[in-house]
Amino acid sequence: MAITKSAKKALRQSKRRNTRNVEKKDALKKLVKQVRLLISQKKFDEAQKLLPQVFKALDKTAKVGIIKKNTASRKKSRISRALNKKQ
Repeated sequence: MAITKSAKKALRQSKRRNTRNVEKKDALKKLVKQVRLLISQKKFDEAQKLLPQVFKALDKTAKVGIIKKNTASRKKSRISRALNKKQ
């Protein structure tokens, strides 16, 4: 357990950041899942409309450090490739 005042504050900050990161990561996963589902259901127009939103979320989470830059790039590439392949 934290003893010093600064360690207690660091623990509070860490908890706050963790919850924020988890929320953002969950929202990102939901978006990616939604796009993949639309692609599998052959609703390409809806998936195409959702694509910029997914890319934005991936870029933002990578920028902040929630996911790595290459992971974001890979996910963007695979989603767009799946969309182009099925169309």
